Amino acid sequence: MLMNMQEVSDMPRKSHACDRFPSMKALWGLLFGIVFASASACPTGCHCTEKSGMTVVQCMSQNLEKIPSDLPSDTVALILTSNRITKIPNHAFKELNYLQELDLSNNDIETVDVAAFQGVTDSLLVLDLANNRIHSVPKEAFDRLKAKINLSNNPWHCECVLQEVLRELRLDPESVNDVVCHTAVQEEYAGRSVIQVLDSGINFCNFHHKTTDVAMFVTMFGWFTMVIGYVIYYVRHNQEDARRHLEYLKSLPSSSQMTKDFDTISTVL
Repeated sequence: MLMNMQEVSDMPRKSHACDRFPSMKALWGLLFGIVFASASACPTGCHCTEKSGMTVVQCMSQNLEKIPSDLPSDTVALILTSNRITKIPNHAFKELNYLQELDLSNNDIETVDVAAFQGVTDSLLVLDLANNRIHSVPKEAFDRLKAKINLSNNPWHCECVLQEVLRELRLDPESVNDVVCHTAVQEEYAGRSVIQVLDSGINFCNFHHKTTDVAMFVTMFGWFTMVIGYVIYYVRHNQEDARRHLEYLKSLPSSSQMTKDFDTISTVL
């Protein structure tokens, strides 16, 4: 009888403990749901699909003016072609640790910030920046980037910085001849393929140094001319003052004439 009473006394505690499990499971399920939703939420106007457990985000021709900030963290491919994006800001993709393909072709991009691709340098395999409005980029923008890059059909300004950037990049072989000098430090190279110009032995960095040397020489010559001009003016001005002073002295009566005049006056008196 005692055992039966003990069993009866234990029954409410057991049933109460069991009642807790459904609520705990529901709570964990809710938390997992929130995390999963935040990882897989698709930006407005974009289409997201699953590929090998990762997300492919396509935002083509949506008139986007900037890169979406609410991209899924498991994005493996991001297609932003044919929009109106004008800038790739610093840390634009820093949360996308699995990003392998990035297509920003056919936009209005003019500016690529120094740390634009920071955070995806190790994962990114393909980068398409073709058909934009990029004329120059900072040397650090593509630092340590191993991706195959398409830079064709941009209005590039061919000078030392661009040469140093291209030296470190892995350009798409099919598009390399379409990376053309829109302008250049020497006009004769405008309209020519950057790679062909560099392969011919041209070194834009030498032109940069020569331009700097010429500018420095012109500046120094200008200062030298100014100093010489001032010295000439100063000498001439002093000569003019000396001449006027001499004429003034000449106009004064001499001491002998003053003595004769004094004797004449004494005689008369």
